[in-house]
Amino acid sequence: MKATEKEFLTLIEAHKRMLHKVSRMFVEDIDEQKDLFQEIVLQLWRSFDSFKSNSQFSTWMYRVAVNTSITYIRKETKRPDRQRLHQSVDVADSEPQTEQELQLSHFYQAVHELNPIEKSLIFLFLEGLSHKQIGENIGISEVNARVKLNRTKDKLQQIIKKNGYEF
Repeated sequence: MKATEKEFLTLIEAHKRMLHKVSRMFVEDIDEQKDLFQEIVLQLWRSFDSFKSNSQFSTWMYRVAVNTSITYIRKETKRPDRQRLHQSVDVADSEPQTEQELQLSHFYQAVHELNPIEKSLIFLFLEGLSHKQIGENIGISEVNARVKLNRTKDKLQQIIKKNGYEF
């Protein structure tokens, strides 16, 4: 294995939680999350040579992941053979979820109602980035990031209340 491949695999392994979170933020279905995750890794590999150390690897990785996710969603929603099942399917063998898992599930369901920029803001906030770092990642000012994040948090709370989720 070449040094470049080893370096890439090491970086993917170190940041795979972030990639799983991005996948979960952008698509609901578990199989689609796996497909999106693979698509993100593929795009990261294809563009790995273009990574310049001008920024942190995680920042670059995040941007590629979000852009890939947005493209993936656009392609999937245009496919005529894709129909979503909007009913909850009761699986007899499914294990009961813990309260924390249930809350996390409700949170992600609410996040799916946000637009891609709002999803990005929430994701970066949950990753613990400062308003300045969020702005740099998205390409807006620190003040604009703070305002948009506060509006997005309010919108998310309204979605959660509207859907009757309990926290």
